[in-house]
Amino acid sequence: MLNDGFLFLLDSFLTHKNDFFSVILQKKFFVMSENFIISSSLDKKSIYESLLLQIPALIADEPDIVANLANLSAVFHQTFKWWWVGFYLVKEDFLVLGPFQGPVACTRIAFGKGVCGTAWKEKRSLLVPDVNDFSGHIACSSISVSEIVVPLYNSSSEVVGVLDIDSEKFGLLDEADIYYLEQISTIIGKALFA
Repeated sequence: MLNDGFLFLLDSFLTHKNDFFSVILQKKFFVMSENFIISSSLDKKSIYESLLLQIPALIADEPDIVANLANLSAVFHQTFKWWWVGFYLVKEDFLVLGPFQGPVACTRIAFGKGVCGTAWKEKRSLLVPDVNDFSGHIACSSISVSEIVVPLYNSSSEVVGVLDIDSEKFGLLDEADIYYLEQISTIIGKALFA
């Protein structure tokens, strides 16, 4: 015979099972997030090397591109404290805003326009130490003063999107960022755009 306590718990579970499963899913999410560890005492090179080891595991079990790019945006934003970081994805003749962290952004960028469109057209990463010196720069915000854009490639070596990083500080972004972000871009391309 079942005791009253067990029947109460069973009734509570059946009545609130959606809440119960929501808590379980949230707990799983937080456990995954807690396992992504970057020490704040590391130098830039060591931080990137840690990211190179952890990013494949972060995106390995999730097939959805948007979910993965959203988590990657959050990782970059929280790790580096960049003013804006996110992804634009190729949709016909435009780069269309994808997951990002930071203030509101431009939603569409034409092929060959601005830093992002130029990186797409030229199929190469661009480091722009001062956006005012870049002819045709698209100012989504006057606060951004420097920018890095790194293309994402599919298995056919076609650009399928770009990783865009904006800083409100001069000198924060440099060639070391390009070096490591290109490696991370390769990981992302192989995992998400094969």
